[in-house]
Amino acid sequence: MRYTTQFLLSAMAATQFPAPDVPEIAFLGRSNVGKSSLLNELVGEKAAKVSSTPGRTRAINFFALLDQSKRPKLMFADLPGYGYAKISKSISAGWAEFIDPYLAIRSTLKLCVCLVDSNVPAQQSDAQLFDWLRGAEREFVVVATKIDRLSGNERTRNLLALKKGLGLDEVLPVSAKTGYGIRELWARIEKNSGQ
Repeated sequence: MRYTTQFLLSAMAATQFPAPDVPEIAFLGRSNVGKSSLLNELVGEKAAKVSSTPGRTRAINFFALLDQSKRPKLMFADLPGYGYAKISKSISAGWAEFIDPYLAIRSTLKLCVCLVDSNVPAQQSDAQLFDWLRGAEREFVVVATKIDRLSGNERTRNLLALKKGLGLDEVLPVSAKTGYGIRELWARIEKNSGQ
């Protein structure tokens, strides 16, 4: 299913969130994991700004996905990356004021797409996020990005290590560069959002 993407707004407070009218999909992950690149590959256009400097996203960026009659059918929420040391503590401390409420109480949030880098071993911050989402009873799928950088044997080995290290039954491998796994991720998004 093809959509036209429209940037709506950036929110740094719960009072700035858009009205909850359509199903929402949140994208979460460590800084420099490839969230913006994956979002752009999913929608087939450059909707999210890709930066070479980790930690640039400091607000929740909302994108409406419009159908052919220009009505919103889905919303993508690009959340700030976590785990990047150069982001000042005063900025990252404020994230709890708008990220936690969004993840905990947003009525239209149907799925959290959690990105991990397939080239990086399991990280404690990712495991903490998954535990938090389980505790909040949020549906989530874990996506291993940058899979195109690995050979077949490395891919198998790294995916098994991520599953074991993060205590997961499933990790969906994707590549924003080659499109690998994008169709499977769309199928999961559409199933969870009722599209």
